[in-house]
Amino acid sequence: MFSVNPLNRLDVSARINRLVPVLAALCLAVFLTGGCAHYPVNAPLEQYSPDTGYRAKNTGIPGNSDELLLLLTFSGGGTRAAAFSYGVLEELARTEVYINGQKRRLLDEIDMISGVSGGSFTAAYFGLFGDRIFKDYEERFLRKDIQGELLVRKYLFIPNWFRLWSPNFDASDMAAEMYDKDLFEGGTFGDITARGAPQIIINATDMTEGTSFPFIQDYFDFICSDLTDYPVARAAAASSAVPIVLTPITLKNHRNEIDCGYMPKGLDAALKEHDKSRRYYQALHVSPYMLEPDQKRYVHLVDGGIADNLGLRIAIDRVTQMDSLWATLKHSETAMNTTKIVFIVVNAETGVDKSPDLKESPAGLFTVLGSVTSTPLSRFNFETIELLKSDFKKWGEDIRRHRKGLLYRC
Repeated sequence: MFSVNPLNRLDVSARINRLVPVLAALCLAVFLTGGCAHYPVNAPLEQYSPDTGYRAKNTGIPGNSDELLLLLTFSGGGTRAAAFSYGVLEELARTEVYINGQKRRLLDEIDMISGVSGGSFTAAYFGLFGDRIFKDYEERFLRKDIQGELLVRKYLFIPNWFRLWSPNFDASDMAAEMYDKDLFEGGTFGDITARGAPQIIINATDMTEGTSFPFIQDYFDFICSDLTDYPVARAAAASSAVPIVLTPITLKNHRNEIDCGYMPKGLDAALKEHDKSRRYYQALHVSPYMLEPDQKRYVHLVDGGIADNLGLRIAIDRVTQMDSLWATLKHSETAMNTTKIVFIVVNAETGVDKSPDLKESPAGLFTVLGSVTSTPLSRFNFETIELLKSDFKKWGEDIRRHRKGLLYRC
């Protein structure tokens, strides 16, 4: 028989008593951080107004000339893309031109920057802080191990263990919090407007539709939501939410609760086009936000590079939606004065890795993932640029036709 020392029994009991408060504290932490953790919900838009909100007509650098419309696109590609686009901004700051007899930096003539994934971070930082980007962006972002910091916060910071148990808080929400605190300083899209910056468009991909979802008020009108106070950090997190590695960023479709009074002109007509044009397919993909809100209660956004890694499609699709470049320019109130439209496409794409073709053995998981993403992106990028080139001719003819008509009427 085994005998139990009463003193040992008392010692075990004392240890258990000391552990009770610790266990209770852990349970409370689970309840407070895990059970209640939730991402910030995008604000509802009570009443649609075409003249307010984060729109092209409400953004712009003071003194920017209407004569030149300068559009930049920053591609995806991680830190490499962020650094490449940063270098382009440095060069634009050094380049001076004469417009209307005045010498100005090309940097001050930028009207819009469309960013994707890594490129969206550079675009967003410039939109929020302007020339400050040349003083501290390298140290605060380009030279930091962002991925390493995320891993530390996810696996070594104990409170996040419990928060990540919540069904409404995940890895990308945690990443957005880090970007918001350590990089963007709580900046919102309204702050970009207030600073007098170009329109910064951060592009993500609607996970179920497979199409671009840009962070502009025109798209937030679809879901009766106000973009003004939305954190730029969450948009950047959505644009860089690489599937498998990171989780989607979620938006709420408020049309289930309110009617903000907005429905795009021509949506019904576009859906009835029998030739299945580009305009028809665009309408087909955006219509569920408005026509089927009970089936589209939430919008789950992932890496913008899946739909358009160049950030060019937003410009092309916008013209298609408005039916002509002239109508698009009139909508942004620049049609009468614009004489030059310049696109600077910053493409951080690298060559496709063909080393697996030299081996008989099957490629590993990460090699396969890299191949099935980089190869289609390369081909899609080429097609997007070719599409833009073909549209240039039509756009030029459209502007000349309308300007000629205006001269005749005068």
